Amino acid sequence: MGQGSLTVVGSGIQALGQMTEEARRCIEQADRVLHAVSDPLAVEWITRLNPITENLLTFYREGGNRWGAYRGMVRCIHDRVADGERICAVFYGHPGVFVYPAHEAIRLLRREGFPAVMLPGISAEDCLFADLGFDPLEIGCQAFEATDFLLRGRRPDPSGCLVLWQVDAVGDNTYRRQGNDSRFTSILQERLLQSYPAGHETVLYAAAVFPLCPPVIFRFALQNLSEAVPRSRGVGTLFLPPVSLVSGTQGG
Repeated sequence: MGQGSLTVVGSGIQALGQMTEEARRCIEQADRVLHAVSDPLAVEWITRLNPITENLLTFYREGGNRWGAYRGMVRCIHDRVADGERICAVFYGHPGVFVYPAHEAIRLLRREGFPAVMLPGISAEDCLFADLGFDPLEIGCQAFEATDFLLRGRRPDPSGCLVLWQVDAVGDNTYRRQGNDSRFTSILQERLLQSYPAGHETVLYAAAVFPLCPPVIFRFALQNLSEAVPRSRGVGTLFLPPVSLVSGTQGG
């Protein structure tokens, strides 16, 4: 074998329509494809492009620590490249957005002298701005992971839009197939109410995974966040528009 290498690509949110042509070629030309994509149709399509595949999602264990799974993925990617294989690693959405194993594998392999690159993909945030009709550069945008938002005591600027990721798993670093522990959602609600009116329009959002299916757009008042998250059953992206653009909000 020649020198091993790594190319990290994204499947997009709707893999069959949003994967780039560049990513598709990398999958076809790789010696082996390692993928972390949960959609069975996307997995089948990747396998048709290159039948030599491994599923990185097997590193997750029900109730297990997510960081343990991430470290396992990084080791797997590293070892395959170190063995001399040209690896294409496919991650859901954009491979550089909330994908620690992709960034860490690239950093590790580059330190050891292996070629390692990342190609861009379509992320859930790209879909969010298209579906909700907000231009992040026109009004400003802040984006945080929900647990990080709480732990670091961040204060949002209500004159711009706010995106919080993984609110359904706030305070929980374990992996659960049937939904995450949302006990800390009320704490998140209290923190947000320090910056926004109680009646401020809030959106739980999930991009459409399949063609012809609509996205999930669940609107409610911020004061109802702790009730809305459990009812949404795993919809984990929270969007708050700027206070100045929302009419009829009442002080909290």
